[in-house]
Order: sequence, then structure tokens, then C-alpha cells
Amino acid sequence: MTTYAPPSAGIAQQLRPFGQHPQRWERKRSRAVRGGHVCCGSHCAAGCEPVLIRERTGWGWIDWTIPADGTMPEQPHRVAVFTPIATRSRRISLRWLARRPAHRIRLGKVTVRPATAVVTALTLVAAALALMHGVPFSIVLPAAALVPLLVEHLPDRLDPRTGENARIVEAEAGCRYLQRLAALHAGLVQAAVSSDCYEVRRAVEIGHHQLFATADLLQRHDTRSVSSELIARERLMLQLAVQTRQIVTPTQGDAAASRHDRFRGQPLGPYPPRPRQQPQSSAEHTTPVPLTKEETNMPQDGSEQPTGEVYLLFAHEAYYPAAAQEINTSVVAAASLLHPRIRQSDGARIHDRLTRGRRPGEIVPLATLTHELDGGTRWPEAGDWEAVTADLLQLIRDRECDALSLDLPDIARALVCSGPHSEIRVYDPTAGRHQAYGPAERIEVLVEVGRQLARVEAGCALWPGDGLLVPANPGGAK
Repeated sequence: MTTYAPPSAGIAQQLRPFGQHPQRWERKRSRAVRGGHVCCGSHCAAGCEPVLIRERTGWGWIDWTIPADGTMPEQPHRVAVFTPIATRSRRISLRWLARRPAHRIRLGKVTVRPATAVVTALTLVAAALALMHGVPFSIVLPAAALVPLLVEHLPDRLDPRTGENARIVEAEAGCRYLQRLAALHAGLVQAAVSSDCYEVRRAVEIGHHQLFATADLLQRHDTRSVSSELIARERLMLQLAVQTRQIVTPTQGDAAASRHDRFRGQPLGPYPPRPRQQPQSSAEHTTPVPLTKEETNMPQDGSEQPTGEVYLLFAHEAYYPAAAQEINTSVVAAASLLHPRIRQSDGARIHDRLTRGRRPGEIVPLATLTHELDGGTRWPEAGDWEAVTADLLQLIRDRECDALSLDLPDIARALVCSGPHSEIRVYDPTAGRHQAYGPAERIEVLVEVGRQLARVEAGCALWPGDGLLVPANPGGAK
């Protein structure tokens, strides 16, 4: 199964504001533009607060900015995820937390909430009526002063306590990552609307758990330090989305039709993926990724289990399996390094180095190994990587193992060929300046490759080949 994937830029899944009801975005945008200031970038004063439009969802809320040119925003300004385990009172308080952001109005030298101004006016009227009916002034005055103060300051006191049951992410990279997960979860929710199947409802619950756990992780860490865990979580969410789609969509025909539906929209190579019967002696790694506590009740079909394999990503000289189709990067299961057609014992030593201390499902670029081997000075200890990758490429082209073959754009390919902390600079002649791409963009490329790999492995794990050698350190991948 040599599966050919489109460039990473083409496989991103976006979450747009009010995706199911675009007319609501227009109404809210028009109201916000009339009632507040739209931040327009460099022309705004320092400390400018943009007007936000809040989209409430079943799992939290998303705050969107309003671009000055009238287009839809590309990514959220803030994402909040509610705890999936909440009592009825907690759910009510969380709905209070998800209320529309308050706009303040200026009254002389102070700014107050619109609700405070309205309540103050109503309180003065009520106080006047109370005095006319003989209520003592000593009672009316404290009450009239206390009510506006409570309306103005009580929400600021309640929000932090309620916020303990929510995870709010505001960092740009974190919001961009949660946006992709939320797009996958939105597909689960949409499927649950049209299906009363228990498995689909359970998938929505699991997706909510994944969103909350990821938001909690992003609230405490930056994306760079937990990149491998984020990639694994997104792959699990994509597996869940594929399973749900297959449950909701009735199967028509045999397994070949099912595979055709699964890979719909992907330009496949000349040899479509097909299941293989593995002999008992094969060293294929098919250990499922350990499920989180909330996922243990999700029914799993054996062919849909995510694997605990580690993967090697390496760039190579481009080849063209079909007209106008360039393949310049490949992803293989780490166990393919143990194939007898790979130069040994170099392949086994590189396999040991690749799998040592890795997380299940982690995609490791060859450049990361170079970085870990003191910038490549210790490669002779591990093996001849050039000969091993050349053998791997020939193995892929001879269809002796499975691979995800990619046509990465120039910048994405340069990033995965650089170390995890490297930076590349590209000159943009139209803008007349250099654009820097660093670790954050490299992580995004690996996340997109991971999503594509998860889509390919929805049917079966990548086959590493037959007759594999025994690993040099069988426990190194644990």
C-alpha cells in the first residue's frame, strides 16, 4: 500500500465562524461594527481592544475577531472548552461564563457595563417610587447604591470561580491547533444530529473529552514542548471521525467500496491499498494506542484500531509514479528498518535509535535523529543513513512495504529536513522582505502529515514488510 497524499496545505481542515449558519455571522458582525471599534492592525493605537464575536457551542465557546476588510477571520482569537464531567449547577454556571463579552460604555471619565447603566436608571426610578410610598430613606439609599455595584462587580468575582471548570486557550499556536480539533468534533456533532446510534453519541462524548484534555495541555504548555502528544491526539480524533462516518454512512458493496469511500478526495497512486494476510512470524507492530479512560467504552472495530508504531519520515530524490505527480518525502513504519533488504545491521541500529523513548504513533523526521546524534557527528555509531534510506525507497517502489508518499511543498520539505529548533528564511520579492519559518511551522507540517497518516491507517496499519529481523533492543520503544 503505497498511498500518495496531497501537499500538506491542501489537507488542512478549517473551522469557520457559525459554519452551519453563515447568516448569523453576518448579523452579529453588522451589530458589532455598529456598536464597537474594529481593530485594523497597524493603524490602531497601542492597547487597542478588538471587538469579539462569541460563538457558543455545546462544548464551550469560540471568540472571533472582525477583520477590517469584511472577510471572515482565519483563526479564533480565543477558544474555551468546558469540562465534560459537570453537574447541572456547573453546566448552568458554565453557560453564564459563555455569555456574550460585555461592551462598556463611557459615562464621563468612567466606563461601565451597559447592564449597569440600565439597572442604575431602573433603580433610581424604583427608589423614587419607594420614597413616594413612604419607604424610609435609610433603606432606599443603601439598596439603590448596592444594586448597581453588584451588577458591575459581581460578574468579575464569579467568573474566576466558574472558570475552574473550563480551559481557555489564547495563544495563537494553541488556538490554531484547537481549531482543527474543533472542526473534527463539529463533524461528530453533525453526525449525531442525524443518527440516534449509541456509538455516534459516545463518539461525541469522547471527542469532548479529547478537546478538554488538549485545551488543558495547551493552557499549561506551549505547542513546541508537547508537539508529539498533540500530534497523537489529533490522529486519534481523526480516527474517531473516520469511524463515526463509517457508522453513519451505510456500507454499499464489499470492502473495496468501503476503501474507496475512505480515501475519497485523495489522489491515489497506481497501486491502491489492499489488505494483506501477515504470517505469524511477521514482526509487524500492531499494538493499539492505549485508550484514555473516557474512551474505553467506545466500540472499536478491529480494522480501525490505531497502532502503537513509531514512524520514520525522510525526504529523498523526487520520483514520478504518474504524470505530473511528484513524490519527494515518504513515511514508513519503523519496523521497515528491520527488513532483510535494508542494509544490516545499520537498519537495526537506526531502528533502535528511532524507537527509543518515543511515544506510540510519533512521526520522527530523519533530521530529528541527526539533531539527536550531535548534529550528525555520531551517525557512524548508528549506521549509514544514506544507504538505509536508499534501500527503504527502493523497498517502497518495489511494493515490499507500505508507505505514505508525500509531495511536500518546498518550505514544508525544508522544515522537516531541518532540526527541531532550526529556522529557515525565505525572501519574498513581492513584499521585499524575508519571512522566517521555525519550530512552530515545523510542528504544523508534522501535524498535517500525522492527520494524513491517520486517514490512511483507518483501514489497516502500514505494513512494514515480511521476514523482518529481530529488533536489537525489543524494549527500547516502550
